[in-house]
Amino acid sequence: MALNKKEANILVVDDDKQLADNLVEYLVKLGYSAIATYGGKEAIDRFTQESFHLVITDLMMPEMGGLEVLQAIKELDSRAIVLVITGYGTIHSAVSAIKEGAFDFVPKPFKMSELEVIISRALEHHALFKQLGVFKGLSIGLMISVPFWMILGIVLAMAWK
Repeated sequence: MALNKKEANILVVDDDKQLADNLVEYLVKLGYSAIATYGGKEAIDRFTQESFHLVITDLMMPEMGGLEVLQAIKELDSRAIVLVITGYGTIHSAVSAIKEGAFDFVPKPFKMSELEVIISRALEHHALFKQLGVFKGLSIGLMISVPFWMILGIVLAMAWK
């Protein structure tokens, strides 16, 4: 089950204030909840204070680059979904971002409609991982409880003989 747009909270990280604000404005028009931060450290602080379903970060930023933001966010939450966007895309930087755990790597300039599709896929990915966690919990619970009830049944059956 995909995440409802109104439930999705997106953090945009870009030192280009105009681009970050335009992206947030577009996401809000699409029905998402989105906020902008203008640097890596600010983004990490915000990420620790609030729950985000998706982080969209620029790769090249002063002080703290996008790969560092990606690494820090993954350290805080290994299941975090992070999109990396950049105007300086190379094969090496794309491979590095994916190796570090980025969901996707999007070169600038990009069409908002293309980014919308990627965001939708990323949020669907987030929802699937959440469901997987629920099923893992259920299966562990069953593995623990079924043998207990089987043993109890055997003990009771032997006691009644």
